[in-house]
Amino acid sequence: MRHQAEVGDIMATKPIALKRSDTLEIAEALFNQYQIKHIPVVSHDVVIGMVSFTDLQKISQAEVSADEHDINTVVYNTFSIEQVMTKNVVTVPSNTPVNEAAQILAEREFHALPVVDDGILVGMVTTTDLLKYYIKVF
Repeated sequence: MRHQAEVGDIMATKPIALKRSDTLEIAEALFNQYQIKHIPVVSHDVVIGMVSFTDLQKISQAEVSADEHDINTVVYNTFSIEQVMTKNVVTVPSNTPVNEAAQILAEREFHALPVVDDGILVGMVTTTDLLKYYIKVF
């Protein structure tokens, strides 16, 4: 019988995370620096929300004739991480079978799952991680 890979086998470890006190400018800098699209928001390593790059893009759509940086600064100073983040985030433990994680992402139509063991964030698994795994296996 073939071993069923688990999320812990393919997840990104040492995930980048935000605190609720961080600013949206910090979030944008992390998205750009690490070339990621989803960042969990934590309180003492416990996931309390998720911010996506798309969330930032949505609130940045301002029709103002000003410098783009100035627009983002005004918008980012208007909203907090807590106002923008998705709450009630779906998480999975690291021993979740890869197929189960893929099914969750497909059915729920989002692209990242924080991986949580014993209530603590230990990694992130994304649709890209799953695609790389399936390409390698098949």
